Amino acid sequence: MTVTGGAGFIGSHLCEALTNLGQNVTILDNLSSGTKDNIQEALKSTSLQLIVGDCKNSVDVREAVARADAAYHFAANPEVRLEIADQSTCFRENIYATHILLEAIRHSNVDTIVFASTSTVYGDAKTIPTPENYSPLEPISVYGGSKLASEALITSYCHTYEKRAVILRLANIVGPRSKHGVTNDFITKLRRNPKQLEILGDGRQTKSYLHIDDCVNAILKACETAEETVEVFNVGSDDQIEVARIAKIVAEEMNLDDVRLNFTGGVDGGRGWVGDVKNMLLDTTKLRSRGWKPRYSSEEAVRMAARSILTMQR
Repeated sequence: MTVTGGAGFIGSHLCEALTNLGQNVTILDNLSSGTKDNIQEALKSTSLQLIVGDCKNSVDVREAVARADAAYHFAANPEVRLEIADQSTCFRENIYATHILLEAIRHSNVDTIVFASTSTVYGDAKTIPTPENYSPLEPISVYGGSKLASEALITSYCHTYEKRAVILRLANIVGPRSKHGVTNDFITKLRRNPKQLEILGDGRQTKSYLHIDDCVNAILKACETAEETVEVFNVGSDDQIEVARIAKIVAEEMNLDDVRLNFTGGVDGGRGWVGDVKNMLLDTTKLRSRGWKPRYSSEEAVRMAARSILTMQR
């Protein structure tokens, strides 16, 4: 099987799990955000191959899927904030790359594509927790729009060319090897100034955070139990945590006392940035009915993630 973005945060953990299960895995990664260090243990296995290439390059993609029967598409630009990932980047890295992969898949023996989508496709959902059949899907960020467009492309190709898809709408995934997100941002800021911490928005943004170990187990369970031509699964924790609480957890893990929290106030009712979903909690009833459940709460996942990041940076 093939894993695009397999040297990245989620992808590298997934590749380790797949090789541990005895699968032959080919990673396609341009190493723009992923690293060989992330997969150094997995590379010791003769069942894993790394192709340093680009998902936007059809030659690289055709080589990566040539001997695969399944493709896990985890390569993407992961940034939600528009000032970090502009519209063109989202289009090229998320939508166009998905199109190139799908074109290669339809001319290959790949039967199933597993796609890492996002909770942001729901936008400001009026139903919390939000189930997979919620509508209308109205993403409020370009990133969310690019992932929803990719979902639509995948769905159409599967029905047209008799392929199967498992679409995973992921909450905020945290843990070792993650290089972006609020936990990393807070650690970076507090290393620069341990006395005060700038927090984008009003600090009351409330979201679900899932530890990477729970995420990988969810991916494997979703793939094992998927029954439809295209099946969508929410992947997230059972609860939520406020950004202000995450700040306090990070400060505690860094053994910092009396950190002053400076809230910017944000935009549009306290959002951290334009396109920031302020309240997110996924309904994971469907995946739970297939035998999966998270081991860690949002707070436990964030604390473990902060601890692992700090340990790796020592």
